[in-house]
Amino acid sequence: MKKIAFFLFAPLMLCAMSSTYAGAQREMYPRKMGVEKVKPLTWDPWPKWVTFDMEIRGRTEEQTALNYVSGKDRLYELTRVRGGLTARPVSWLTAYMQFQDAHALGLPLRDVAANQRDAFDLRQGYLDLHTKNVHFFAGRQELKFGDERVVGISDWTNTSRTWDGFDLRLGQKNTVDIFSTSVVLVHPTSLDTHGAGLTFHGVEGNIATLIPHTVVQPFVLIRAEPRVLSQQGIYGTETEVTPGLHWDSKLPVGFDTSGMADLQRGSYSNDSIHAGSAIIRFGWVASHHSGRPHIEYEYDYATGNAHTNASRISTYDQQYPSNHNAFGLVDLFGFQNIKQNRLNFTLAPRPNMLFALQAESLHLATTGDGIYASGGTKTFGAPSSGFLQDGIGTGLDLSFKHVWSESFVTNTGIGHFFPGYVMTSSKHGAPETIAFLQLTYRFKLDKASDGRLEVEKDKHSK
Repeated sequence: MKKIAFFLFAPLMLCAMSSTYAGAQREMYPRKMGVEKVKPLTWDPWPKWVTFDMEIRGRTEEQTALNYVSGKDRLYELTRVRGGLTARPVSWLTAYMQFQDAHALGLPLRDVAANQRDAFDLRQGYLDLHTKNVHFFAGRQELKFGDERVVGISDWTNTSRTWDGFDLRLGQKNTVDIFSTSVVLVHPTSLDTHGAGLTFHGVEGNIATLIPHTVVQPFVLIRAEPRVLSQQGIYGTETEVTPGLHWDSKLPVGFDTSGMADLQRGSYSNDSIHAGSAIIRFGWVASHHSGRPHIEYEYDYATGNAHTNASRISTYDQQYPSNHNAFGLVDLFGFQNIKQNRLNFTLAPRPNMLFALQAESLHLATTGDGIYASGGTKTFGAPSSGFLQDGIGTGLDLSFKHVWSESFVTNTGIGHFFPGYVMTSSKHGAPETIAFLQLTYRFKLDKASDGRLEVEKDKHSK
């Protein structure tokens, strides 16, 4: 625990000595840790139509009770290096390639998760054919919609997520994305690939002018897998349709609301799909206060399968979310068969600092279904008669972000999970604490232009 305390408080002592200011995001997750800006480097001999970008990230983590084993304390370092090359040979074409090298140092190979390690590989590689109101992205790319609770890159993970396929974006202020893709599977020691064919499709709108101070993002997602196994042991195809809506609204007198709601229908071999989820947030910010304290209540709900109908699947499919910190910093749970009451509090004492304190109470949506991990796999199932209670546990988390310059960011935090009846009755009742210290540095090299470099927008920024 002494090491955990060091991870949390060392950066706080350092930041007290800093007088550097930069613009900081109020949101700490799931967006990239820190600001989207990068260090501008210029070099006259560099080709005018080519840009090189680099990101170096290291995160020291310590976990107690790793994999729910009491006393299994692990201290390790997650490293990630990314480099990208952007080429603009003509006004209507942009090409981008990005390599990635990610490792988990100090962690035994048997304990390394699939999203922690990926030896030198191609993470992105796409062409962007564009006019003023049209972009057509073809190749390996990121998809990020809404608050990334349904479709996101999961940047907190060491490997992060990309897709192979096509994305057609129409519009400027109000946009619509029409895409057909397949998620990229990370192979730690060989080239990353995607599954057979394109299996994930959708339409996602971004409407910012319909309602004042409100962004509305309707979507329809389609998962089409060629071979799945039903609950009766019969192989067939999957066609799952998920219509939904994400919103983010600023209300009068400092109030705000955001959230998401969707339904899932379709077939899974010879089973039918009936599921859904909802996220509702209400908050208030003291905008007149220099620290802009913000308090927010959040409720999350994702259906589970009660197993009362042998031919129906009711467990919500969380799709491809950025799940970090959705249910506490310990990242033990996914958005499936779960309901959560959560209280968030953030404070920005300076423009380049952000504190976040949160508490969450987690429960099963259906006692006849089991617990699902952050990646969507089932951790364990319910007994034949179901759980007698629905309490998963409670969590308490504290995190801090400091932007030292426009390209160097530190993040630190500590979170603890107090297991409830569902966990303790299933031999997964070891309390878990996680602490981390993350350092991120980004720069971009371009030909000198008035002594400054214009920062490009993210491919899927809205």
